[in-house]
Amino acid sequence: MAKQLFECAIDVVNEPDLVKKTDLAMDTARKWLKRQMGKGRYDEQSLPEKPGRPEKPELLPPGQMPKRNLRSVEGRKAHIHALAHIELGAVDLTWDLVARGCGHNLPRSFLDNWVQVGLEEAKHFRLLATRLEELDTFYGAYPAHDGLWQSCAETAHDLLARLAIIPLVLEARGLDITPVMIERTEAVGDLATAKILHTIYNDEKRHVAFGAKWFRYQCDVEHKQPVPTFQALVRQHFRGALKPPFNDKARAAAGLTPSFYKPIASIIG
Repeated sequence: MAKQLFECAIDVVNEPDLVKKTDLAMDTARKWLKRQMGKGRYDEQSLPEKPGRPEKPELLPPGQMPKRNLRSVEGRKAHIHALAHIELGAVDLTWDLVARGCGHNLPRSFLDNWVQVGLEEAKHFRLLATRLEELDTFYGAYPAHDGLWQSCAETAHDLLARLAIIPLVLEARGLDITPVMIERTEAVGDLATAKILHTIYNDEKRHVAFGAKWFRYQCDVEHKQPVPTFQALVRQHFRGALKPPFNDKARAAAGLTPSFYKPIASIIG
């Protein structure tokens, strides 16, 4: 029998070959969105503890990552590599969420939304990996850190916590920093990379909107108030700081209003 969504989502996370991983993510997304596969049987024991990865890049603690200077060619390569690593982490985080979503009594549209995100994260990684090759380097050539998957493990037990931390903290941070990143990349003449960043930014707006929608939905299911629940979950599960400046306009357009994050931005760290 053909594999169903749950099994395919697990396969995406487990796959160490990144071409196969992103191929599988894209193929699974297309089949699911065309209604060519079902949800499948949920098996909690099958959920991966860590994602499949190639031998490279070397993973370092965040504090040991070398500084990058966008004004140098080498610095720009390292920066694109760091972005590719973030997008690869997003592939695994999203497909892990899809797999876990198969075990909840959620509307099919929940899975539709996150499968779409999983497709787009795979596309983002491919775009950045291809750009690295155009610059005569490759994904794995520079060190990276593993902080994103730590967020996955930290929120594995709680759907609300996962929605709070991944789309509403980490992806929302992308809304804050990507416009500035685009300006700096254009300023040094790297228009090809800037075009990719525009694509990622536009997709991120939708990802945060999905996060806000389903966070509110799950709060309603659990009879919780969204704003205080978000703040409590961030205090409990997010180890970094909510750092201004915030792109309030883009966040609000996605449904993440300042009442969620502004009151705790200055006291977390």
